[in-house]
Amino acid sequence: MPTHPIMFEEDDPALARVRTLALAFPGAEERISHGRPWFHAGQAFAVYGGGTKGPDSVRHDHGLLVHVDDDERPARMADPRFFVPAYVGPKGWLGIDVGTPECDWTEVAELIDASFRWVAPARLVQELDGRI
Repeated sequence: MPTHPIMFEEDDPALARVRTLALAFPGAEERISHGRPWFHAGQAFAVYGGGTKGPDSVRHDHGLLVHVDDDERPARMADPRFFVPAYVGPKGWLGIDVGTPECDWTEVAELIDASFRWVAPARLVQELDGRI
């Protein structure tokens, strides 16, 4: 089985913030897959880094990929900060670049929270809600 090259820098400050947010969820784990950090709670709920597919593909090394609820997807798609990532985009995922000074980390935390709630087992969501 071929291995993928690592496509992130361990000392990336945006990745550090994403890790802090993602790994705070109950049962959350980080795994490296396809050369990128993936955050799981049973299933993947966030990925750091990605890109778009097609002839005009763009690599987003500081992109955060999350699942977006169907009712929020049209508004997010209208926002130029968001992109449809390769492979997982058709499954309801979107990406946003978190490596800019303008990044709204409160919004990022909310996106990660919603994505976690979409995939996490009910017991982990209940544990999260018990913390609040």
